[in-house]
Amino acid sequence: MPTVLFCIHPSLSPAASRAAGRSLSFPTSLENPVSDPIRTFRHFRDVPDTLWRWPNFSPAEIACRGTGQLKLHPEALDKLQALRDRLGKPLIVRSAYRSPEHNRAVGGAKASKHMDGTAFDIAMSNHDPVKFAEAARAVGFLGFGTYPRTGFMHIDLGPARSWGERFPIRATAFATEAPQAREVLAQSRTLKGTGTAGVATVGAAGVEVAQNVLADMQAAVLPLVPYLDTLRWVFIAVALGGIAVTIYARLDDWKRGKR
Repeated sequence: MPTVLFCIHPSLSPAASRAAGRSLSFPTSLENPVSDPIRTFRHFRDVPDTLWRWPNFSPAEIACRGTGQLKLHPEALDKLQALRDRLGKPLIVRSAYRSPEHNRAVGGAKASKHMDGTAFDIAMSNHDPVKFAEAARAVGFLGFGTYPRTGFMHIDLGPARSWGERFPIRATAFATEAPQAREVLAQSRTLKGTGTAGVATVGAAGVEVAQNVLADMQAAVLPLVPYLDTLRWVFIAVALGGIAVTIYARLDDWKRGKR
């Protein structure tokens, strides 16, 4: 029977790695590939900018309130950002990651999902709880805890479950948020009027300077002086027209409720 030899490359030997001062790391779960692993940082300020891809949140918002530590869970944060995009309004994060010490200090559950970095407590001060929960389920959150007395809702990645009291029905529904009515800068009547007035003022001053210079020149150019005087008044008239357009535009904007 032939002999089969197994050769272990020195670079793969744990003993060799320890001798060289290195450590081997392997993915602990198929759900956390090496390309997008869960990372824990001693302080949220240690998170590299190149690693943070959630534009509506900051590491400080997601970090432990008691220690500043941060467990960066990409899947959970992706869902949180998707929820923010779906609702189209800010999410006020009351609590996200909690270190085990801080979780004990605030009386959190022994197996709290906050310690995994997969749970968020979101204030309901600017959200309808029913619509918020529907949107959270749609983006993949499974665990829901409602706390109407303190005004927030707990959401996490699961397992699927729910607890807590129901939020009371609001007497007045939230108004639909709409962007402020503002003029496009390139089409701004105020900007055009101000710019016209400024250019015309500079032009009038320039003509006056040219007029004084030409008045001191040779007699051959003296016949041009009366025409320059007329041109100066034309510029002044344009400047006054620009100022009038600016005033009218601002008054019209005020009437329309623009600020």
